[in-house]
Amino acid sequence: MGVLNVSPDSFSDGGLYAGTDSAVTLGLAMFESGADWIDVGGESTRPGSMPVDADEQIRRVAPVIVGLTRSSGGAVVSIDTSLASVAGAAIDAGASVVNDVTAGRGDGGMLALAAGRKVPIILMHMQGTPRTMQQSPCYSDVVGEVIDFLKSRAAAAMAAGIDPSRVLVDPGIGFGKTVDHNLELLRRLGELAACGWPVVVGTSRKSFIGAVTGETQPRERVMGTAASVAWSMTNGAAVVRVHDVEPMAKVLRMIRSIGLGRVSD
Repeated sequence: MGVLNVSPDSFSDGGLYAGTDSAVTLGLAMFESGADWIDVGGESTRPGSMPVDADEQIRRVAPVIVGLTRSSGGAVVSIDTSLASVAGAAIDAGASVVNDVTAGRGDGGMLALAAGRKVPIILMHMQGTPRTMQQSPCYSDVVGEVIDFLKSRAAAAMAAGIDPSRVLVDPGIGFGKTVDHNLELLRRLGELAACGWPVVVGTSRKSFIGAVTGETQPRERVMGTAASVAWSMTNGAAVVRVHDVEPMAKVLRMIRSIGLGRVSD
C-alpha cells in the first residue's frame, strides 16, 4: 500500500504533494513502481496534529481520488479518514477501501457506512488521539491489549453488518506507543496474525526507526523501514503501508521468492 498524503502538515513529506496534480502524479508513479493500492489521506495523524473538518478533507482528497482512478484504469484506492462523510465522498469519487485510524470510534456512522457501501475497512489501534497519543503511552501488556481491542472492534464491525471477509486490522505502530511498545508489537506480530484477520502494518519512516538507527529525518529511514517491512511480511502481515514504494516492492519480491524457493512473479 503506497502512502499518499495530501495534507500540508504530513510528518514525512511536509506537504510536498498537497496539490492535486502533484499528488496524482506521485500516486500513478507508485502504481508503476509496484504498489497494489494507494492510501489517500487529507488529514495528518502525526503526533500532536489537530483534526481537519470534513469539508476540507473532502476538498483535498476527492479530486486526487478521481484523478488516480481515472488515469490508472480503476486501480485500488483507499481513503484514510475517521469521518463517515469523508469516506462516503471518497467512495463516490472512486475509493474502494476505508482506512480508519480510530477503528470506527471517531464517527458513529463509519461502520454503518462501510457496511452499506460494502467496502473493506481497516480497523487500527490507537491509544488516545493524534493530539495526545504520545503523551506517556502505557500498557500492562501492549500485545495482549492491542489484540483484545482489535477483536472487539472487529466484532463491532461485523455486528454493524460488515462482512467478515472485509475486515482488516492494524496494530497502529507509532500511534500511542513508545519505541519499546512498537518493537514488541513487531516481535510478536504473529500473535495478531493468528487471530485470522488480514493484518496491515505501517512502519514506514516512523520515529521509532530513527530511534534505533539514529536517523533524524524521516526520508533517511529507508533501510530501517525495509528491515521492518521484511520482518512484518515474514511474521504474518498481509499488507504493508509504505512511502518508498519502489525499494519496498523489491524487498517484498525478495521475501516472496525466498518463501517460494523460486523467483516470484
